[in-house]
Amino acid sequence: MKAIVITSFGGPKVLKIQERPDPIPQKHELLIRVKAAGINRPDVFQRKGNYPAPEGVAADIPGLEVSGIVEALGAEATNFKVGDEVMALLAGGGYAELVVVNEGMCMAKPSNVSFVEAAGLPETLFTVWHNVFQRGKLQSGENFLVHGGAGGIGTTAIQLAKAFGAHVYTTVGSIDKKLLTEGLGATKAVIYKDEDFVEALADIGMDVILDSIGGEYFAKNIKIMNPDGRLVYINAMQGAKVELNLLKLMQKRISLTGSTLRARDIAFKSSLAQEVEEKVIPLIANGTFKVEVSQVFDYRNAEEAHRQIERKDHFGKIILSFEG
Repeated sequence: MKAIVITSFGGPKVLKIQERPDPIPQKHELLIRVKAAGINRPDVFQRKGNYPAPEGVAADIPGLEVSGIVEALGAEATNFKVGDEVMALLAGGGYAELVVVNEGMCMAKPSNVSFVEAAGLPETLFTVWHNVFQRGKLQSGENFLVHGGAGGIGTTAIQLAKAFGAHVYTTVGSIDKKLLTEGLGATKAVIYKDEDFVEALADIGMDVILDSIGGEYFAKNIKIMNPDGRLVYINAMQGAKVELNLLKLMQKRISLTGSTLRARDIAFKSSLAQEVEEKVIPLIANGTFKVEVSQVFDYRNAEEAHRQIERKDHFGKIILSFEG
């Protein structure tokens, strides 16, 4: 098979196509012929040497989500059959023509989405469902803020929070992204370059905040949290070291949490997949939720795809296509 390999740590130019042995599915695994693979920021971190793959996963092939067709089954895999169209969450290795993955981390591809769209679903759906609804315990009628609303996580979080009855707010970097996110269901999108989101949202107050920025946003988030609010972290792009005023935390009874998904075990991811399939996939099937795909690159142009995801002007998901 052909795979896109990180040949050394560095910029997008280190991504090269190489021939690798076809993987063989083990007991509970599926062999998937990849039609498309989603690109995520953790792929960029891995390329730069800042996000190593878990033990047992191809360390030099990035890619956390794919869509494709089941080509072979492990001896004890029973949930799917050869020829099924699926989408899957991976711990790595998705930038390749073939992948093997535990069947518990696979879901049937909804018939009303393309392979390109399906490749942009698993990582964001799993991340948002776990962090916003399981850890953040977002309820109907509550106020929810997601920073970076025009990205893959943001566009997913906005739509799901809206679908489950929350009042949704977000921060974005431009008027185009403001229009996009408000069109997806955000009550208000604050352009952070023009307005301080604390000033814009303080009178409203947030019950749940999903933050991937960190840094100075931490103290600002605390300021606009409602009593008994939940502040959830999934990244810290502006800095992981912050100063916490414990008195403010106690006065508002704020719950502070966060998580990473990649290193979690198969049992956890399989349980999460079942809940996503039960709660979220019907919203995709009936058209309530849609994947925002900004650009599709042929897999042979992965270098340019990585350049694009590092630019600040992209929105939604960037996808690699293996269909030619």
